[in-house]
Amino acid sequence: MLIFLTGLIYRNLVKPALFLFDAELVHTKFTDLGEWMGKYIFLKRFFSKIFIKDSEILKQTISGIEFRNPVGLAAGFDYEAKLTQILPQIGFGFGTIGTITNNPYCGNPSPMLGRLPKSRALLVNKGFKNDGAKKVAEKLKELEFDIPIGISIGRTNSRDLTTQTESVADIIKAFKTFEQSYIKNSYYELNISCPNLFGDISFYSSENLEELLIEVDKINVSKPIFIKMPIEKTNDEVLAMLEVIATHSIDGVIFGNLQKDRKNPCLDQEEVAKSGKGNFSGKPTYDRSNELIALAYKKYRDKLVIIGCGGIFSAEDAYAKIRSGASLVQLITGMIYQGPQLIAEINIELEKLIKHDGYANISEAVGSDI
Repeated sequence: MLIFLTGLIYRNLVKPALFLFDAELVHTKFTDLGEWMGKYIFLKRFFSKIFIKDSEILKQTISGIEFRNPVGLAAGFDYEAKLTQILPQIGFGFGTIGTITNNPYCGNPSPMLGRLPKSRALLVNKGFKNDGAKKVAEKLKELEFDIPIGISIGRTNSRDLTTQTESVADIIKAFKTFEQSYIKNSYYELNISCPNLFGDISFYSSENLEELLIEVDKINVSKPIFIKMPIEKTNDEVLAMLEVIATHSIDGVIFGNLQKDRKNPCLDQEEVAKSGKGNFSGKPTYDRSNELIALAYKKYRDKLVIIGCGGIFSAEDAYAKIRSGASLVQLITGMIYQGPQLIAEINIELEKLIKHDGYANISEAVGSDI
C-alpha cells in the first residue's frame, strides 16, 4: 500500500513540480539528497521497511555474484559515486557507478540532460562527466556495500586522445587504478558505446575491439567484466563484436546504450525538434534492446551473461527482457518518470509473473521466449 501511495504522490505531485526545473539541476540535487540519506541508519531502516521485498524466487548467483533481485541501476546516473549506501534501501538488487574515466571530465556544454515526456525519454549529452578514477577510487575504498556494486569504465573524453593506442592505454590505466585500490566492488562494466565523446575513436570494429580486449586480458582483472554495447549497429555487426568478446576474459554484455536515431518511432518529433545535441534513453531504446538481447542469447547463451537495459517502465517491460534472454536488467529513465518506488513495484510484480508462468526461480524464465 505504501509503495502504491508513494508512486501516486510522485507521479501526480512531485514529478510535475520537479519537471518545472532544469533536469541537470534536479539530478544533482537528488543525488546529493541520496548521498545524505545513505549516511543515516534510521533513514535507511525506514526506507528498507517500505521498499525491500525479498523473494527467494528473484535470487540468483551469476558470475559468482549473489543478486537478491534482478533490478539494477544502470551506469549514467551515479557518476559521482554518491548512491552506493542508499540504493539497497529503495529495492535495487545491484547498481553501477559511472561511467568513470582515467582522467576527470567536467561534462559537455549545457544542456547535458533534457526531458521528452511524450516520448518517455531523456536527451543525454554528458560525455562521461565524472571526477576521474583516482578521486572516485579514494571515495570508494573504505566503503562496504550491501548489494553488488559495479564500476563502469570508459575512455577519457579528451581531445588529447587522438589514437586507438592512446585510448586503450587510457582505459587500462583506469582499470589499474581501481584494481590497486582494493575497492569492494563486485564487477566492472566496460563502456565502449558512449556516443557523446570527442573524436572518432571506436571499438566497434573487430580489429579495434580485439586490440582493447587483449590489453584488458593482460591485467588479469580480479572481478567479472560486462561490456556495455551499442544498439544502433546491425545484427551482423553486433554478432561480429560478440564473436570477439566471447574469446576473451569477459563475463557478459549489456544491451544497450543510447538511441541515436532521431527518427525512431517512439520519439515525438516535436519534442525532438526542440531538443538539443545528444542521444536518447528510455522507450526509444526498448525494442532494439530486446532484439539484441534475443540475438545474443540465441548465439552466445552458453558463453556470455546478458544484461538488459533500456526502456524499462514496468515489471512487464523487465520481464520481456528476461524472457528474451537477460539474466539481469538495469534502468534509469523509468525511475525518473515513474518514481523511486518503481524498483520495488517491479520486484513485486515480477514475482507474480514468474509464479504465473509456473517457474520456481527467475533463472528458469531467462530466454523462455527464444
